[in-house]
Amino acid sequence: MVKASSSPQSSSDQPIDPSELKGRRFGRVLVKLGKITKEQRDEALKLQRARKEKGQAILLGELLVELGTIEKDDILEALAGQAGLRMVHLDADEIPQAAIDAVPAETANTYQIAPVDFQEEGRRLTVALKSPDNFRAVDDLRLLMGFKVVAVVAPAEEIDAAIQKHYSGGGSSMANMMAELMEDEGLASLKGRGDSIDLEELAGAAEDNKVVRLLNLVLLQAIKDKASDIHFEPFEDEFKMRYRIDGILYEMIPPPKHLALPIVSRVKVMANLDIAERRLPQDGRIELVVNNNPIDLRIAVLPTMFGESVVMRVLDRSNVQLSLDRIGLRDDELEEVRDLIGKPNGIVIVTGPTGSGKTTTLYAALNELNEPKTKILTAEDPVEYDIDGLIQCQINTDQDLTFARLLRSFLRQDPDIILIVEIRDLETAQIAVQASLTGHLVFSTLHTNDAPSSILRLVDLGMETFLLTATIEAIVAQRLVRRICVKCKEEYKPTEEQLMELQLRSADIEGRTFFRGRGCEACNHSGYRGRRAIFEIMKLDDTIRELIMAEASTNVLREEAKKRGMRTLRESGLLTIFEGQSTIDEVVRETIMDE
Repeated sequence: MVKASSSPQSSSDQPIDPSELKGRRFGRVLVKLGKITKEQRDEALKLQRARKEKGQAILLGELLVELGTIEKDDILEALAGQAGLRMVHLDADEIPQAAIDAVPAETANTYQIAPVDFQEEGRRLTVALKSPDNFRAVDDLRLLMGFKVVAVVAPAEEIDAAIQKHYSGGGSSMANMMAELMEDEGLASLKGRGDSIDLEELAGAAEDNKVVRLLNLVLLQAIKDKASDIHFEPFEDEFKMRYRIDGILYEMIPPPKHLALPIVSRVKVMANLDIAERRLPQDGRIELVVNNNPIDLRIAVLPTMFGESVVMRVLDRSNVQLSLDRIGLRDDELEEVRDLIGKPNGIVIVTGPTGSGKTTTLYAALNELNEPKTKILTAEDPVEYDIDGLIQCQINTDQDLTFARLLRSFLRQDPDIILIVEIRDLETAQIAVQASLTGHLVFSTLHTNDAPSSILRLVDLGMETFLLTATIEAIVAQRLVRRICVKCKEEYKPTEEQLMELQLRSADIEGRTFFRGRGCEACNHSGYRGRRAIFEIMKLDDTIRELIMAEASTNVLREEAKKRGMRTLRESGLLTIFEGQSTIDEVVRETIMDE
């Protein structure tokens, strides 16, 4: 049973409305609640000031508890009142089953909340918070679950008891959740109907409690497993769900095929997209705060032969290391990069395939340069991470706001540093060069296999070699290789075939120890947990610039750069193997053989 706090009655014998207490000073709230008199408050405030003068700062509530004037619960009730919330006492044994069923265990455990009441008719969910300032949990619940969420406050120990009693087993597993969905008679009516479901019925299915709980579970599991992407993919006979973890796609238990439309529609509702539009691609964004960590979800919806495919990119800001000394650069590489980004002008290009960490590296560089005396402008598509101090602009092709158009405006904004997330065409490349020649430091990315081949790519776009040699300071290629799981790391002896893939002989590895992951629960039996970056840094000196002017081949540029100290991606990968951080298979998968 949920009991209201024993709040005092007003002169009219009516409970005090928490809205009357919202925003008032703590001492005044306690007086209004009848917990203390005005005289007791004034005396406590006087004592508080006296202690402060002696360097003994203490909160008013703590002081009143120390004096025996109020109880600890009275502090919580007053804090709740300040936030305009009601305080209740929970009896774990008597929480309605409907309320328990409405809140998945993963949600209760993640947000540290307990259900209080659930009204199906109005889709109104009441939850108890441990602290009245946990308002983001309420906002996230509204978004994730689609309910009207009402918050109350309860003592932490009572919420813990409720979670322990009703969700101690960790709640519904994915398998149990899918079984429930298969058995649901209301959702079963969608079978075999394809796109014939009318809009009103579709909107109702998207708001179905079980569909909401499934999406909630999927999102929380993805965040827990540090997945970078969630894929919902329609096929003729099934509806697949996959997570990308550490760059590898893992297939999960698939949702029932007939739930494809409700699931996609639910995602669209959360991202404020048009659920009626199924013929055109749509892009959206969802913002959450989970465990006090801001999470951005980028949504991309693509029409296919058998329905709409959805990819949710998970951008966990707490999981991103925006610091140059934490992205995987070795000491000598870190010194080189810091020297490059410290130049007053020129172009620094970071290259690699999609998902290789290029943007994170550039953010880390900008974060190091981000000072009040430096003006930094970025052109992004889309803006992935908000960084204070940077002026970040997003491309909008619908409004004809292209990279080129944005960059032309940038040059009139008196910047010191410009970030162009990607050079995609000749016009963008030309403006980047123009910006560099007029005294700006420019950062950008390309999609090429390694650093030397970036020159050929820019020439193919139509750039003149003399402009490239006059502006480009360095090209940094990078990849992400998976780290061996530390929980199941073990020694092993590689086979001759494995060594041949790295062009190594038995004599080359004498005295070295190789490691791999055996596979355990911590790494989902993959043997890997987390990733680190490996780099290839090609700095342009006079010799390499002369070769570029002479239109030398990529192989010639590569060999000359190696002679001048460039460590290739394959060589960087070898170092991670010898250090026991990654495996032969992983380095071979992510790097090409040095020619």
